[in-house]
Amino acid sequence: MAIHPTALVDPGARVALDAEIGPFCVLGADVEIGARTRLLGHVFMEGPLAVGEDNIFFPYSTVGVASQDLKYRGERSETRIGHRNRIREFVTIHRGTEGGGWVTSIGDDNLLMAYVHVAHDVRIGNQNVLANAVTLGGHVVVADQVTIGASCGVHQFCRIGRNAIVGGYSVITQDVLPYSNTVTPREARVYGANRIGLERRGFASAAIESLQTAFRLLTRSNLNTSQAVARIRAEVPATAEVEHLLEFIATCERGFIK
Repeated sequence: MAIHPTALVDPGARVALDAEIGPFCVLGADVEIGARTRLLGHVFMEGPLAVGEDNIFFPYSTVGVASQDLKYRGERSETRIGHRNRIREFVTIHRGTEGGGWVTSIGDDNLLMAYVHVAHDVRIGNQNVLANAVTLGGHVVVADQVTIGASCGVHQFCRIGRNAIVGGYSVITQDVLPYSNTVTPREARVYGANRIGLERRGFASAAIESLQTAFRLLTRSNLNTSQAVARIRAEVPATAEVEHLLEFIATCERGFIK
């Protein structure tokens, strides 16, 4: 086990034999570190925290610390992080609270760039890229294969649908539709399907064109949402992606960005 002599590891922590704990790291009780995960140095972790395999934490990241929610009173809650994530410098990840099921979770194969903040009860899926200084308020849900540009702020309880891209410096106060390309100079607007991202992910051309048509009806047809959904169902081929888009709209509780 490679633990630097300057690291402080609580006896209650569980560290895989082939994990690496760099200089000046601090691991509290009930922290579990999986195989081949590396903490490069000056990483601070509090439990309950479960970290999977093949992750890398860069210096000054802080993981599993208490929520900033004023309702939090120190109740036992946890943080879960999957496999093959890259957590860059000064990232802060806060553990869950009673109001969010006691858990903050991050899936697999995510890149969190420097200064990203993951607040209490956030759920991040797989294969996402969160650029520098992205701030996720409490209870935010980020699906899979999402890209969020630098310095974006995401309001509490918002959802970012899968395969969406959010342009840098956007302020997100409502749900972001799956597959969309969303940018806000001051107020968020959808500019159509995330064509380039979907092409890179191997989506069929027909599926992308169906999404483009659906987004035109939603955002540029002067129809209200119910009318636009009816037109989409009548005129747009019912691909799996279009069906998922419509299901996402049907379950929005904060409205969605047009």
